Amino acid sequence: MKRFFRLADNRRADSLANRFRRQRFRFFESLLEPLPKPVRILDVGGTEGFWGHMNAVDDPRWEVTLLNLSPGHANVRGMAVVSGDARDLSQFAAGEFDVVFSNSVIEHLAEQAEQRRMAAEVRRVGTRYFVQTPNRWFPIEPHFLFPGFQFLPLSARVALVRRFALGYHDAMPDPEAARRAVREIRLLDARELRELFPGAHIYRERVVALTKSLIAYGGWTS
Repeated sequence: MKRFFRLADNRRADSLANRFRRQRFRFFESLLEPLPKPVRILDVGGTEGFWGHMNAVDDPRWEVTLLNLSPGHANVRGMAVVSGDARDLSQFAAGEFDVVFSNSVIEHLAEQAEQRRMAAEVRRVGTRYFVQTPNRWFPIEPHFLFPGFQFLPLSARVALVRRFALGYHDAMPDPEAARRAVREIRLLDARELRELFPGAHIYRERVVALTKSLIAYGGWTS
């Protein structure tokens, strides 16, 4: 189990998870290539560490703004950090960014209405967007790394989280803390992602024949 977690741990530069992220980022770069430079990118929920793992910091081809709930500061040229909420990007004008990028964030909004708000704001402030999220139907739940976890009744998921350290979470004996951790995640399938981003292309990231994650991207002319 520890070996599997190391493979799935996106904090490790050499993990399988980051290998998939780098492949995904190469696809993103291919979409950016025809755009006038520098490309203004808003990364919703992004980190400087992620861009470092992608070998994409201090790159004159783009100017990146990282948006998170907590304030911070950037350590490299061409990157800024702002605090904000993905559900309310009112500090930005419509079309202020050439591209809005988001990696594994939208599923952390627990209610469908909150996911709709984020999707609407992403489409408003970006001329284009590239939003990735894990596929609900992939057999391994990506946050708790437990087979079929997302399909279990809420009470069973809470009981597991209270008793065991799963994925990125230590065991949480407190029932309310365990319930919050479980309910924080609302995974999406391709149909729901299309509804959030009407007219988007849906790219399926596959492991063998199974779709591991989904990417909604739109605003590009082709």
